[in-house]
Amino acid sequence: MPLHVPPAPAPALRSVLAALGSPTAVREARTPALRSAEGPLSPELPLPVYVLDRIGPGGLAPATRLAAWRFLIRSAEQPVAAADTMLTPDGWAFSHFFEGPYIASTELALRQAETVTTHYQPRLLSIPELYMLALWLHGDAEADAAGGALAPADLLVPLAPAPPGIAAHRPHRVVDLLRVMTLRIPPGPGPLLGSPA
Repeated sequence: MPLHVPPAPAPALRSVLAALGSPTAVREARTPALRSAEGPLSPELPLPVYVLDRIGPGGLAPATRLAAWRFLIRSAEQPVAAADTMLTPDGWAFSHFFEGPYIASTELALRQAETVTTHYQPRLLSIPELYMLALWLHGDAEADAAGGALAPADLLVPLAPAPPGIAAHRPHRVVDLLRVMTLRIPPGPGPLLGSPA
């Protein structure tokens, strides 16, 4: 398999397992699919979630930061939700469960990426200014998942729903997609609040 999924920090995984084992956390989640799932639930495919804070002039020198670890929550044969963890002063802790189109889209993009011959480390990249989420295929498959910047050899695969004019599930070289995104981001003081789930 050409994808080298990095191991999640142990406290992040433990916090998700604890939340899945808590009837209160599952019942209070705004995820009908999670609440109605039958059988055991398991967290799988941990992916680091980075946020693209800014795109430099001409699409150069983008700044990214690690914001979360995301786990797909599987029931039987399909993912029904996802769980995010966040870094706190005490380490990685469970943040929330959620569902929506990005879950199936993430799994589809990962399956597509497994068919390529180049080895990549899968990550997720949130672009708040465009309300966009992409699968980030990092060219250094052995890199520390806690750090790193976008590299020219990396690929970005926009997840569905993608912004108008950007095709979902089509791999783009970083420089090419940054150029397109730069044209769509309005000039202003900084990123918009909020990010895709």
